[in-house]
Amino acid sequence: MYLAVDIGGTKTLLAAFSADGQVVARHKFLTPADYNEFVQLFASEIKKLGQHPFKQGVMAVPGRLDRELGVAIAFGNRPWENVPIVHDFQPLLPCPVRIENDAKLAGLSEALLIINEFKKVLYVTISTGIGSALIINGKIDINSQDSEGGQLLLEHNGKLMDWEDFGSGRAFKEKFGLPVGEITDPEAFYYIARNIAIGLIDLIATYTPEVIILGGGVGAHLEKFQDRLEEELKIFANPLFAMPALRKAQRAEDAVIYGCYELAKEKNA
Repeated sequence: MYLAVDIGGTKTLLAAFSADGQVVARHKFLTPADYNEFVQLFASEIKKLGQHPFKQGVMAVPGRLDRELGVAIAFGNRPWENVPIVHDFQPLLPCPVRIENDAKLAGLSEALLIINEFKKVLYVTISTGIGSALIINGKIDINSQDSEGGQLLLEHNGKLMDWEDFGSGRAFKEKFGLPVGEITDPEAFYYIARNIAIGLIDLIATYTPEVIILGGGVGAHLEKFQDRLEEELKIFANPLFAMPALRKAQRAEDAVIYGCYELAKEKNA
């Protein structure tokens, strides 16, 4: 069996996977603001998942990592820096554990669902922030494993801004007063599509993927603005690269934990 741990800004999700990829147990709890408190709470919460014969575990971390040392250098949703995740959590876990970026794991699990169709997949999660992952032949691309798509510096309203500061779910909620899932105004979707497209086109030109999978809270509603998004991308089209297909993530809520499972299984093979 395999252990998955998804450390979220609001909640942490634990899951136990069978060898064939079935979730046999899961447990969720609030992520404390203080790191030391989080470690202490984890020690008791992991017991609520139950006892399982785990072979390998993967912890999904939302930030920049030193994978060899098992250290989270910086978090995207917490002010924690240089925290020794593996050192602190390994004694609390019944199996060896490794860490990986949460967006990369989500991208891995989503890419494997369509590997028979596409070999070069760009996954972009658009939620509170924006994360990205390039998956090639069912593996996280080692050359871009530390990339942060949401930190692209782009021009918006005459200013240079991080893409996620005007193209994320947080930015859209600030502008329209509603999460994207509750927006009904057609004009709003033109704005949303354009602000997403301006970042996607740079990623397309850089990575030349065969398909882009959109995940996260905004990507989960792709059907509301997909036509407009494709129109906006055509405006920026360039004959030097092909325009990829667009798909919605199939496991919007659980993509990360399934990515943990896939990486744990690969490590244990």
